[in-house]
Amino acid sequence: MILYHGSYVSIEKPDISYSRNNVDFGRGFYTTPLREQAISWAARFKHRKKQSVVSTYELNDVAMRKNASIIEFDVYSEEWLEFIISCRRSKNIGTFDVVIGGVANDKVFDTIEAFINGFYDKTQAIQRLKYEKPNLQYCFRSQSVIDAYLKYIANEVLK
Repeated sequence: MILYHGSYVSIEKPDISYSRNNVDFGRGFYTTPLREQAISWAARFKHRKKQSVVSTYELNDVAMRKNASIIEFDVYSEEWLEFIISCRRSKNIGTFDVVIGGVANDKVFDTIEAFINGFYDKTQAIQRLKYEKPNLQYCFRSQSVIDAYLKYIANEVLK
C-alpha cells in the first residue's frame, strides 16, 4: 500500500518524537493513502513561505495488521468523536500502535467545536458529520511499527 505525508521537508526517516500531542489521533506520524490530501497538507506551508513537499512511502499493510495493535474508524461515529476529542485535549487513549480513520478537517472540526461548546449533543454532532465524506489518515503512534513496516520511497517538491 502507498501512503503519503505532506510537509515542508522530505521525511525519509519518520520520528514520532517530533510530533505534537493534541491532534486528531494523538502523538504520531500522520500519512494518508490519498495523494491529494497530502498535497493539501503540504500546501499549508506555502502560506508560511516554506516549500511544500509530499513524501511517499510503501506500507507492508498485511504484516503490520498481523503484528501491530490497530484501531480503525470506518465512519464518523460516537467512538470516533470521543477518540478525537480526547486526543485533541492531549489525553491519548489506548495503547494502539496505529490509528486509522477520518480526518477532522475544518468543516468537521467546526462540528466538533460546536459539540465541545455544548451547541450540539453527540447525536446531533454525528448526524451532521454523516454528510461529510471522511478523508483517510493513518497515524503511526509506535516508532517500532514505523521502522518495521513503513519504507520511504521518494519525495516531490510541489510548485
